[in-house]
Amino acid sequence: MTLLAVGHGTRDPAGVAVIRALLERLRALRPGLTVAESYAEITEPSLEDALAALPTGSGPVVAVPLMLGRGYHTLVDIPGRVGPYATVARPLGPHPLLAGALTDRLGRDRHADAVVLGAAGTSDPQGIADAASAARLLGRRLRRPVAYGLAAGAGPDLAEVVRDLRARGARRVAVASYLLAPGHFHDRLLAAGADAVAPPLGVHDALARVVLRRYDEALTAASAAERTRDRRTASRAG
Repeated sequence: MTLLAVGHGTRDPAGVAVIRALLERLRALRPGLTVAESYAEITEPSLEDALAALPTGSGPVVAVPLMLGRGYHTLVDIPGRVGPYATVARPLGPHPLLAGALTDRLGRDRHADAVVLGAAGTSDPQGIADAASAARLLGRRLRRPVAYGLAAGAGPDLAEVVRDLRARGARRVAVASYLLAPGHFHDRLLAAGADAVAPPLGVHDALARVVLRRYDEALTAASAAERTRDRRTASRAG
């Protein structure tokens, strides 16, 4: 069986290094599972090249988007590109395990006057809703309100959210970086005017476990759908 990890893609070598280290962690946690690397854009190997390079007869393939919410890549691009050759898992977030990882990355800054979840951003309303859900999960973990802001896209602008919190009296504002790896979007978070910006999620065991859970969920759903089709075929034949 194969887990085909699909990263967004980045021109930042540090971002690619983090993704590759995460995939090594997956291999260590799930020995015997083939974990292949691919990207939706910019970085090689492309999704198509990685899919074509898989050995013939390697078994079911599940493409897991290494992305934290719904959007064009997870809903349209990746499913359209893999076609019938792979099952596509849900994006990684929102998930309670990721809230725990965000808390770890915040460190002492979890006690700042205000904490904001900073996400990459999307123009898809479902993706914006996912960022809001992730902020609520982090708020439950921290037992305090957590706002959210986006580095790009149609949702609340992170810099404006930070300014609004200061206007309401927050002297120290910390951003929980709801990103997998360093790169363009993390640079945008750093430029939003907060007093502290946590590192991206990176190679965190909680993140690795979420990737494997999304893989397992998709594989189970695909197996159930196949059994249903087999029963219908047998019923028609009978």
